[in-house]
Amino acid sequence: MLLKTTTAALAGLIAAQAVAADDLTVVSFGGANKVAQIKAFYAPWEQHSSSKVIAGEYNGEMARLKVMVDSRSVGWDVVEVELPELARGCDEGLFESLPEELFGSPSHYVSGAIQPCGVAFFIWSTVLAYNADKLTVAPTGWADFWDLRKYPGKRGLRKTAKFTLEFAWMADGVRPAEVYQILATKAGQDRAFVKLDQIKPFIEWWEAGAQPAQYLMSGDVVMSAAYNGRISAAQKESSLKVVWAGGIYDFDARAIPKGSKNVEAAKRFINFTLEPAQQQRFAQAIAYGPANLEAISQLDKSILEGLPTAEDHISQQVQNSTPFWADYGETLEQRFNAWVAK
Repeated sequence: MLLKTTTAALAGLIAAQAVAADDLTVVSFGGANKVAQIKAFYAPWEQHSSSKVIAGEYNGEMARLKVMVDSRSVGWDVVEVELPELARGCDEGLFESLPEELFGSPSHYVSGAIQPCGVAFFIWSTVLAYNADKLTVAPTGWADFWDLRKYPGKRGLRKTAKFTLEFAWMADGVRPAEVYQILATKAGQDRAFVKLDQIKPFIEWWEAGAQPAQYLMSGDVVMSAAYNGRISAAQKESSLKVVWAGGIYDFDARAIPKGSKNVEAAKRFINFTLEPAQQQRFAQAIAYGPANLEAISQLDKSILEGLPTAEDHISQQVQNSTPFWADYGETLEQRFNAWVAK
């Protein structure tokens, strides 16, 4: 009897460990984005797989991930990452390689979604946002963002070179389509920093995606660069508005950190989040565009009109250049951090 009891207990323990091994730590950028992912991806996955999602968050600190990988103490299984960081991390061996055929035909996705070490699961924009209750005249673009006389007060910018330098150039009158060509030159980079000098004392830096909406609603800033989905979520309880002209759109991708103990389960989870039903549910929860083309075709017109991929919106924006930031990102971020610290 004792042997049977012990054997049964051991079998139960092994089963419990097997289930625990399939539990996934999935890291996102937090805030309204994370809330939408819980609803669209995590909860349905738990019902589908009978395993748990441990929902983590970060602000995109690649150094944090690099320490995990280098020390072989990886605690994350799936991480949300922007495409330039995905490309650099792939080159540096921070992510598992993912075969293209894992996700089916590339024709099922928005062009550029499938990458060697990850796959995009939504499209977002960084845009100019403002509080209509605080301004009597609405801004129309980045030139207004730089106009301290017409719009006195603080401005919010993400504490990173990426996009901040592009916005500086657009404020200086450069057409969005020409920004990366100019920024690839030393003279172009110097000029962007000179332009930033003009408003440096009036910048309120932010790092977490939830901060711009908070700053705008409290009146701490008169305008801010912001993720469009975060502003859309805040519009339910505020008068925040978006200026699409001069916005920069990009993908967020999922990747598997090198050294994850749950690589196969992580692959299954990523595939699950790319299915049309989950993609559609995510776009309904937050105003980000699906990467799955079938999901886009199934969305109501009222939702499509609020996405960064809507024809009227995307035509006024520029796509982030992953090759540019993969090549110049590390150098420009170092220069930017030194400039901020002065």
